[in-house]
Formats: sequence, C-alpha cells, structure tokens
Amino acid sequence: MKGTLKRYVISLITFSVALFSVTASANTLDKIKGEGTVTIGVANEVPYGYTTPDGEPAGEAPSIAVQVLNDLGVDNVKVVVTEFGSLIPGLRAGRFDVIAAGMYITPKRCKQILFSNPTYSIGEGFLVQNGNPKELKGYDNIDAKSVKLGVMSGSVEYGYARDFGIDLSKIVTLPDYPSGVAALKSGRIDALAGTSLTMASLAQKDDRVELAQPFTPLMIKGKSVKGYGGFGFRPADTALRDAFNTELKGFIDTKEHIAMVEPYGFGKHTSPGEMTAKKLCQ
Repeated sequence: MKGTLKRYVISLITFSVALFSVTASANTLDKIKGEGTVTIGVANEVPYGYTTPDGEPAGEAPSIAVQVLNDLGVDNVKVVVTEFGSLIPGLRAGRFDVIAAGMYITPKRCKQILFSNPTYSIGEGFLVQNGNPKELKGYDNIDAKSVKLGVMSGSVEYGYARDFGIDLSKIVTLPDYPSGVAALKSGRIDALAGTSLTMASLAQKDDRVELAQPFTPLMIKGKSVKGYGGFGFRPADTALRDAFNTELKGFIDTKEHIAMVEPYGFGKHTSPGEMTAKKLCQ
C-alpha cells in the first residue's frame, strides 16, 4: 500500500511539473510582449544566423526575426550563440525563445519542436580544396575508398549522406563550419557538405578552398532534395508560432524583405513559394 501511495504521489508531482511547464511555455507570447524582451538562438553560421563583432544579430534569419518581433511589440532582441546541434535542446531547455538560425524544416525535427512557415529554399553544395583534387562534384563521388565527407553536427547533411547510401565510415562529423574548413585544409576530409549558399560564403573567406562546380543536384530515392528553412519554437508555443506566421505571410517576398536579405545572398531566387511547415513536417 505504501509503495502504491508513493508512486501516486510521484506521478502527481510529475504531472504538476509538466502542467506548469506547458502553461508557462504557452504564455511565452504574452510574456515577451509584456517584458518587451525576447531571446533568439543562433549557431554563428554565415549567412543564416550569426552575430557581429559587437554582438548584434545578423544574417537572414535574425534580420527577419528582429523585424517580426518588433512588429509584435517586442523591441529588445537578445542573442544566444550555440553549436548547431545544441539549438533544439537549448530551445526546449529554455535558454532562448526562438531558433533563428535558418534551420531546415524536417519531419524528424518537427517531432521535437514547432516551426514557422519557411522563409527561403535552397540546394546543396560542397566546399573543396583549391583545384578540387579529388574531382568531387556531388554525393555520388563519395563512393571512392579514399574520400571523406565532412558534415556539421546536427545538420541535415548527415541524414542526406546516410540516405544517399554513403558508408558511415566515410562521414566525419564536425562541431561547426570553421572546424570543417580547418579539417578540409589539413586533409582530414576531402569535401565539406552544406547548403550552396553557406559553402560559397566560406569559399569567399579563404583562398585555399573553393565551391565545387559544377555540382550535381542531390537526388535521394528519385526525389530532388531542396531545403526549406524557418524559425523554431517550443512545442507549447503555438500562439507565438501562429503570431510569427501571420507577420511572415505579409512580409516574405515583399520589396522590404528582398532588400533585407539580399546582402546575405538571398532574394527572389530563394523564395519558398507556397511551401508550408505543415507540408514539410509530413
């Protein structure tokens, strides 16, 4: 009897804590509006989401986030920088309120967090040493025994490589893209995988590496792989996600939006069109 009562009390406490957490999280929109302050999480990945030397938010996602949050009446936008693989755990743990890192919307991630509708769409690319000594122009070139492919921890590229059929022994996981560039230059890896936009941006910063061109568009199981990026929210923050989507609907693809993201390499050519998070989560 005592054991049964003890289990009942523990269950009641656990339920109460969970209920409190859900209620608290559900009030995030009201909370940030009332305080006028919100915290966004980025992974310092140019040009998607990063901070300037003086700590200001920059990149496609943070720029849009600041605009949307300001329109929602939240003027003070703080930034937390973390590794990409720590973004979802950090959001769920309450380290920040919104993931503003240009994160791809995937069914797996949709099981962990909520997503806004996408703000851009883009394809994949490789960063290689100058001259592309291994002649790597797509995922199908990674079959060679001597080739190693670098991917960022927590990124969709790991799943792409696995689903494409590349042996896991050929995949090297790295904490961030600066580490990936260093691994590429040292010969630890032969190619670094990421979006074509990110790879082109990294190539512009280092004269020892370049974007692999031409690049064979990635196809998995007969389907073209194209990533769509959006903002992430805690599972209970439907009110905040919905308010975000409402603002995005009237902003994405406007002249103001295009002018805002063009300095980061985005524009009409990266428009998400009519794609929605609901479709991508399926």
